[in-house]
Amino acid sequence: MFRKVLIANRGEIAVRVARTLQQLGIRAVAVFSDADKGSVHVAQADEAYPLEGNTSAETYLRGDKIIDVARRCHADAIHPGYGFLSENATFAQACKDAGIVFIGPTPENIRAMGDKIVAKRMAEKAGVPVVPGWSWEGPPNYARIREQARRLGYPVLIKAAAGGGGKGMRVVREESGLTEAVEGAQREAASSFADGRVFLEKYLDRPRHVEIQIFGDHHGNVVHLFERECSIQRRHQKIVEESPSPALNPETRKHMGEAAVQLAKTISYANAGTVEFILDQNGTFYFLEVNTRLQVEHPVTEMVTRRDLVAVQIQVASGEPLPFRQEDLFQVGHAMECRVCAEDPCHGFVPSVGTIEQFVAPNGGDVRADCGVAAGSKVSVYYDSMLAKLIVWGSTREEMLRRMTWALERFVVLGVTTNLEFLQSLVQHPEFRAGRLHTGFLEEHAIAPSVDDIVPDEAWIIAAMAVRGSQSSSNEGSRRKSGDDTVNVGPWVAGGGWRAT
Repeated sequence: MFRKVLIANRGEIAVRVARTLQQLGIRAVAVFSDADKGSVHVAQADEAYPLEGNTSAETYLRGDKIIDVARRCHADAIHPGYGFLSENATFAQACKDAGIVFIGPTPENIRAMGDKIVAKRMAEKAGVPVVPGWSWEGPPNYARIREQARRLGYPVLIKAAAGGGGKGMRVVREESGLTEAVEGAQREAASSFADGRVFLEKYLDRPRHVEIQIFGDHHGNVVHLFERECSIQRRHQKIVEESPSPALNPETRKHMGEAAVQLAKTISYANAGTVEFILDQNGTFYFLEVNTRLQVEHPVTEMVTRRDLVAVQIQVASGEPLPFRQEDLFQVGHAMECRVCAEDPCHGFVPSVGTIEQFVAPNGGDVRADCGVAAGSKVSVYYDSMLAKLIVWGSTREEMLRRMTWALERFVVLGVTTNLEFLQSLVQHPEFRAGRLHTGFLEEHAIAPSVDDIVPDEAWIIAAMAVRGSQSSSNEGSRRKSGDDTVNVGPWVAGGGWRAT
């Protein structure tokens, strides 16, 4: 097992990875931008080192800076979290060349599956059904693209060959919008992933998005840890996930799991990954892509399988075999995750920035909050708007939904606008509670809280004063030397070992 691991990330995933590292007796090393100097993930770590600059391009995307820090602090390994460099084969190779273990798939795995065009070809080779599509090399030939779009039949989807998160993606319903969509997707893909390649796919209306968690080791073992339903999305980005999927029967679940494992075995996949599928209205599934990293929504799987996926990542990266076989894995109960974001659902989910004045997350028992912020944290323009993830478990789906409703009502964030009221409206919607989900669910049902229904900040401030008062004894904070810089640790350390979970 490793002695020291550097976490090449920020926010809630950096906090979450640090927690498991420390539970395993491994020192957790943080890196931070200027904007993140006083952040929770810095306070959580055993050591923290600055990356000069504010933007992602200056800091968390600078593999050379991160590897330099890892060398200086004598880290044995680097955990990339998700996003940033987590699916960057060049960075994974650079870690290997520097003699530092990359806690994730091999560079070869990332190259093979990180390119969506190549991944589709590999899936076809493995006998996994794929969505009909067409790709091209070099500059786009629009006459040929129009011809292929007609062959597939509108609507079609323009999709980036690299990356994810809905970037470089456009739905085209009529030929008149095809050229503009291709050009826009190429620009966004080039800006987001330094790779402007895009391709065509048939767009399926009202599909479900269902993914399979896979895990492989360096001894030839591959398993799946069942599915997550990820159909609730805005702008092609997931906001609510659950397991088991309300749509899958045991037979479909078995076939999807077997298809995911077969694909992983064809490339000798190692560590955590996710094989993503779409499910049409007839219950037929098609391969979409592979995410060669730990997913944002991995706690959902952890709750229903009772397995710490980060701990398994570390074991596999250190050369150990998987600690379980397929027959050892079961889904127990139901789990759901809601992503709590600093954004305004009443105005197109635009990001909200500012200082968080009060932050109270329900936690304990079958309610888990993975948080990247605390009271006093600053939400900047530089990074993703997600503040925390709220995860609940229930013995039945109905119990899970009741528990999520309860937890959302008790989650308090003041100082920035959040999507908490929107999430409350969503989980109480009759169609959502019935499990009739699809990727266009939000557009179809126009779910958004009424501005008149949102509780004003003044009311929350009064309700939170007692909580604030109980914390006042720990508000002096403290300071810790962190690498080449001194950072404010804050009340969570001065208060006696507070840990975000």
